[in-house]
Amino acid sequence: MKARVMPPSRTALLPAAALFRSLGDPARLAIISRLSARESRVTDLTAELGLAQSTVSAHLACLRDCGLVDVRPAGRASVYSLSQPALPALLAAAEAVLDATGNAVALCPRYGQAP
Repeated sequence: MKARVMPPSRTALLPAAALFRSLGDPARLAIISRLSARESRVTDLTAELGLAQSTVSAHLACLRDCGLVDVRPAGRASVYSLSQPALPALLAAAEAVLDATGNAVALCPRYGQAP
């Protein structure tokens, strides 16, 4: 007889839901994507992503509070890097799902932009 596997409880899924919420902002995803390539200063990120310094700093603070990025001093600047090596693979898996679904989630009236 095959053992029945119970799905995780909603409570057990709360940390995963919080992770996906932390990545649910396009600016934060852009920052994570950029930091996947190399560590950066806020000024680098603002120039490359076209975001205001205050916006980048606020998103970096959020990502740091979530344990997703690290910061280290470098002279008068702060240099940010990913603290979780699995993040690039997570982003790649998300891209694979989007490719496989034809980006259907982007057209979802609940989460994307309804046609």
